Amino acid sequence: MQRPKKAGPGKRGAPRKRTIPTPRRSGTSASAKHDSVWAATQEMPEFDSLDRDLTVDVCIVGAGIAGLSTAYALCREGKSVAVLDDGPVAGGMTTVTTAHLTNAIDDRYLRIEEFHGRDASRVMAASHTAAIDRIETIVQEEGIDCDFMRLDGYLFLPPGGSPAFLERELEAAQRAGLTGVEKVARAPLTGFETGPCLRFPKQAQFHPLKYLAALAKAIVREGGQIFTGTHADEVKGGKPAHVKAGRRTVTANAVVVATNSPVNDLVAIHTKQVGYMTYVIGARIPPGSVTPALYWDTEDPYHYIRTQRVGPGHEILIVGGEDHKTGQAENTDVRHGRLEAWARARFPMMEKIEFVWAGEVIEPVDCVAFIGRNPLDADNVYIATGDSGMGMTHGTIASILLPDLIAGRPNPWTEAYEPSRKPIGAAGEWVKETLNMVAQYADLLTGSEVASEAEIPPETGAVLRQGMKKIAVYRDDMGVLHRFNASCTHLGCIVSWNPAEQSWDCPCHGSRFEKLGTVINGPANANLRPVTKDGDAEKK
Repeated sequence: MQRPKKAGPGKRGAPRKRTIPTPRRSGTSASAKHDSVWAATQEMPEFDSLDRDLTVDVCIVGAGIAGLSTAYALCREGKSVAVLDDGPVAGGMTTVTTAHLTNAIDDRYLRIEEFHGRDASRVMAASHTAAIDRIETIVQEEGIDCDFMRLDGYLFLPPGGSPAFLERELEAAQRAGLTGVEKVARAPLTGFETGPCLRFPKQAQFHPLKYLAALAKAIVREGGQIFTGTHADEVKGGKPAHVKAGRRTVTANAVVVATNSPVNDLVAIHTKQVGYMTYVIGARIPPGSVTPALYWDTEDPYHYIRTQRVGPGHEILIVGGEDHKTGQAENTDVRHGRLEAWARARFPMMEKIEFVWAGEVIEPVDCVAFIGRNPLDADNVYIATGDSGMGMTHGTIASILLPDLIAGRPNPWTEAYEPSRKPIGAAGEWVKETLNMVAQYADLLTGSEVASEAEIPPETGAVLRQGMKKIAVYRDDMGVLHRFNASCTHLGCIVSWNPAEQSWDCPCHGSRFEKLGTVINGPANANLRPVTKDGDAEKK
C-alpha cells in the first residue's frame, strides 16, 4: 500500500560503526514462524527444470501472479507458452503478499490526477476493478477453492489526520468512476475508533497460493509448460526473441519479463522506480472477532489489515506496514515488534503471533505501474513492474493488457501503463529519488561497519573494508564465515545487511540477495561474487 514519504539524499557519506543486533529478535513471539501464512498453509505443484531447447509463441520469465496469470490468458487463446522461474512456482514476492484485491489505489487518486490527469485516473479505477472481476471469473470457471471473498475496504486517518484529505480523495475517486465510494463515520472495528473513513465497496481477498497452485495446473492442462529451478541468464528481443538459461535456449515470438523488478535492462526502468521493504505479522484471533474487510490507514509509515481463516476455529489477523526504502534502514530487526505494538493497542483480542514475514514492493515515482513493451528493447519484449504494493491486481492487469499487445490488438489501458513514458508530472519526485540513489554510492568510500570479523555474531552479516574493496561477510550458525564482494551485481552499489530478513539489500535500485549471496530480487540477475578473506575472487 502507500509508501512512506520519499526522502532526499540523506547523509550516507560518513563512515559508520554499528552494534550488530541479535538476529531476528524483533519483539514478536519467539515461536512465530518466519514465513507467510500462505506458504505455511499451501503446498505448491512442483515442476522440472528446463532440460532442452524450446521454441514457443511466448516465453514468460517469472512464475508469480503476473507470469502465471499472463500464461493462463495466452494458453486460453491457443498460444504455446513456456514459463521459467529460478525458484518454485510463486516462490518470490507473490508468496509474501497480503493479498488485498482492491481498486483503492495505494498512491491515491489525488496523486494520480496530479501527475497524470483525470483520464489516467479513470484507467486506474477501471483496470483494477477489472482485475478483481477477472480473478473472480477465473475462480468460478476453474472451480478454485482459494477463499475468495468480496468485502468492503476502509481508508482511515491516523490520530490528528486531516478530515479534508478524505473529502478530497473521495471526490477524486468518484471522478475516476468509483461512484460507490462513500464517507462513513467509522470502520466496523469493535474497540478501535478509527473515526471518519472512506468505504470502498466490492473489494476482495483470497489465498494467493491456493489460487496460483490451481492456475499452474490449468496452464499445464491448456498445453503450457512450466519450468522451475531455471535461471534466465539472458533475455534478447528480436525476430525471433530468445531467453538463455544455462546451456538451454527458449526461442519465442515474444518474451514477457514478470520478475517484480525487471532483470533484463540496466537503467531504462530502474531510474523511475524505487524498492521498499514492507513487514507483516500474523496473529491468532478468536474467530469472528474482527469484521472481515480490508483496512488501510494513511499514517507514515502506514498500516494495512485483513483477516484469514486457516482452519476450523483458527483465524489470523494480518497486519502489515513499517515500510522503508530497501537497504536504507539500520533497524529492520525492530519492525515486526513495532507492528505488534501498534496492533495490540488496537486489537486487544490478539493472541500469539504465529507468523512474521516481509517482502519488497516496487514503487514507481509517478504512482503508475509499468506494463507493456520494455523501453530501449525490441518490440517483442514486455515487462510488468512497479506494483506499488498492489501486485495481485497489477499482475492480473498485466494478464489482460499484455496478450492484447502481443497480438497487436488495441487496449484502452496501453498509454497509461506505457513503460517508456517520462515521469513529467512527477519530475520533482524523480529528481529526489535520483539524488537519493546517487547518494548511496558514497558507501563505496566509507569504512567498516564493525572493527573486525570477530565482532560478527552467528547468523548475522556486516560489511567490512579491506583496502580498496568492501566485503559482505556472513557468519552462519556453525560459526563459518562466508565472504562476498559487497558490490551489487546490478550497478555496483554497496549492499546492506537486513537482520530481519537475513538478506543483503541494495540501497540504490532495490536488488536483494539471500544470506549466502544468491539473488532473490532484481534488477540484479547474478549472485554476489564469493571472495577470499583478502577480498580476492574465489577460484572456481
